[in-house]
Amino acid sequence: MCEFCTQHGDGKKWYLEASNYASDLETDLERRGFMVEFVTGFDRRMSRGIKLLDIVKASPRPIRRVVRTVAARSQKRDHFGQPVPIEDCEQILDIASSIVQLPCVCRHFAKRPERGYCLAITVNPADGALAEAFRGYDDGPDTSKFQRLTKEEALDVLRRCEAEGLMHSIWTFKTPFISAICNCDLGSGCMAMKTTVDYGLQVMWKGEYVAAVDAEACVACGACFDRCPFSAISPDISRRAVVDQRACYGCGTCRSACKKGAIRLNDRAQTPAVATDW
Repeated sequence: MCEFCTQHGDGKKWYLEASNYASDLETDLERRGFMVEFVTGFDRRMSRGIKLLDIVKASPRPIRRVVRTVAARSQKRDHFGQPVPIEDCEQILDIASSIVQLPCVCRHFAKRPERGYCLAITVNPADGALAEAFRGYDDGPDTSKFQRLTKEEALDVLRRCEAEGLMHSIWTFKTPFISAICNCDLGSGCMAMKTTVDYGLQVMWKGEYVAAVDAEACVACGACFDRCPFSAISPDISRRAVVDQRACYGCGTCRSACKKGAIRLNDRAQTPAVATDW
């Protein structure tokens, strides 16, 4: 299991531990303040952050290494994400008693169309702290998509995201509290993915799974190649798909593209080559 499961999962996948969605975590004043500031200050912080990331990227390797170590430690403590396949998302929705469709701050910042891809999840009967952070936020994302959803409606959103090739991920706000499921790709302007993939600063950790291809079932159609946001799946000499396990984040976007069912997700901890690679 990953370190988050060890620290926050009580012996199971940490994002399926009900205590990480608990009301007493959500009502913590420091955490609520962090969430409000995250939403209201997102555009300003990202504009400044990209400039700093460009400077770091051009810095000597020892400086980059130190910055990455410090940044990863901070993200683990405050706000990080991890890919979660749709079947695990369904189990998360079973834990939540309130699901709210939210505007996407990343898409707003990147000036991409907003279609209600982000879900706030909470055990509180109210809309939850993250949803409240958007209230009265005039100079921000379009709040027309702000609405309560049933579990089935939320699953419909996730299925639509699957069809569009988006990755599901869960996010903490002052770890271990989990408050959101996001659905993104690099093209949608996902800043966490961009920071992790393009700049090498870890904001997103690898998921609990790793993709594997059944070579006999693969028909070399190539549908999965462009789906992977981490460039972890590519053609072999016969054009059949091959997974680079060390590059794979276990998100399952390649699986959702495969019409032949040739791609599966295996437990990362049970895959020797990457069992400790998070």
